[in-house]
Amino acid sequence: MLLALPAQARPDLCESAARAAAREAGIPATVLLAITLAETGRRMDGQLRPWPWAANAEGQGHWFATRAEAVAFARATLARGQRNLDLGCFQINWRWHGQGFTAPEALLDPPTAARYAARLLSDLHDEFGSWEAAAGAYHSRTPAFANRYRARFRQILAALGDTPANLAAPPRDDRPANALPAPGYPLFAGSAAGASLVPATLPAARPLFEDTP
Repeated sequence: MLLALPAQARPDLCESAARAAAREAGIPATVLLAITLAETGRRMDGQLRPWPWAANAEGQGHWFATRAEAVAFARATLARGQRNLDLGCFQINWRWHGQGFTAPEALLDPPTAARYAARLLSDLHDEFGSWEAAAGAYHSRTPAFANRYRARFRQILAALGDTPANLAAPPRDDRPANALPAPGYPLFAGSAAGASLVPATLPAARPLFEDTP
């Protein structure tokens, strides 16, 4: 049974932020929407929707009812010395990307996080030559993890419709999948699997709030 959604936990916060950031960055909106769904998507009323107050600490996923709860969790996690922390609509990793933000709360601001994710995806598209490859690198530079994520991304993108023409175009150069990222964008989640909160295939309906993916 789904819990009633508090006003401050609307999934459309991620969706509207993704569309606005995509317009600003000049990338397909469906690409950024597919990323937020791949990272934090939950079944709500039979539809896969993103969740703005999501967190993943050391591989453990959490969905909070309010931003305040997510912020408190982020602060407590960092106070314990755990920096491998993914936050918000786009699960941006604090250890690798925290230097781009004034505080972890910024990662829980959907427009701020969406703009960062859009710029990163645009740079990865320039590097790899396709949106599918860019999505895989967004998740992880380890080929096995990136390939699994690409399959999930492709599935979600197909469900959204309006698939970009160069979804799986060949890379522009011969750089390996573990090549260094563009300046200013450290690797997402290091060499680990990344920390998306949903499994590699789209799930059936599940309770809205739970501690594990």
